Amino acid sequence: MPQYMDIAVNLIGSSLEKDIQRVVDDAKAHSVTSMVVIGSHIEESKQAAKLCQQFPEQLYSTAGVHPHHASEWQLDSAEMIRELVRQSSVIAIGECGLDYNRDFSPRNMQRKAFAAQLALAVELNMPVLMHERDAHEDFLAILKEYRPQLPAALLHCFTGNRAALEAYIEQDLYLGITGWVCDERRGQELASIVPLIPDNRILIETDSPYLIPRSMRPKPKSCKNEPKYLPYIAEYIAVLRQQSVKGFASQTYINSRTFFGLHN
Repeated sequence: MPQYMDIAVNLIGSSLEKDIQRVVDDAKAHSVTSMVVIGSHIEESKQAAKLCQQFPEQLYSTAGVHPHHASEWQLDSAEMIRELVRQSSVIAIGECGLDYNRDFSPRNMQRKAFAAQLALAVELNMPVLMHERDAHEDFLAILKEYRPQLPAALLHCFTGNRAALEAYIEQDLYLGITGWVCDERRGQELASIVPLIPDNRILIETDSPYLIPRSMRPKPKSCKNEPKYLPYIAEYIAVLRQQSVKGFASQTYINSRTFFGLHN
């Protein structure tokens, strides 16, 4: 049986928070043996790191400030993240980036917080987990300044077009693919370009509890996405890429462990 690593789950501050033990147990029962809990602001990053202590080698976390929270970025934010990454379970800087779709934080503040976190990832020699929505040109311009010095960089929940895909592959990014690709309404373009991602740069994720795969049959009773559905997403993508499910699962597991600097 292949193992799976879910590279992005939102357990803190989401509808799954009150149910974490069951979520982790159900994931394990479906061969999802490890997952990365996203920190989207400083306090959430602290809580995520604390949660990981209860599930060693099953849960890991990130520490960072999402563009939605970029207006909260302050002079001491970088120091707080430096403190958090001293814990072995904190394995990436992020989630950071730009989101011009929602604009929950002013764009100039988003750019400032993004650049500061990329600089921090360079300083700490840590991989960075990034977010980009409707901000491709600014995102790419800022990323290019730091990419040569970053050990590894991941754009999670990639939903862009072919031109964006090619630009990100040119920057040697890892790309995280979610159940968005299973959505017959809005995932068709992504489904058509997923085969273009190099074998050693594709990662899979649920982004739980969001983006439940719409094509699952029978449909889950709950509309909440969970890490236990990751094997379904893997199977769906493997078919699109004309690869064996077992081979694709093994490749993405190795890719995930490699990106985060974990021993396979």
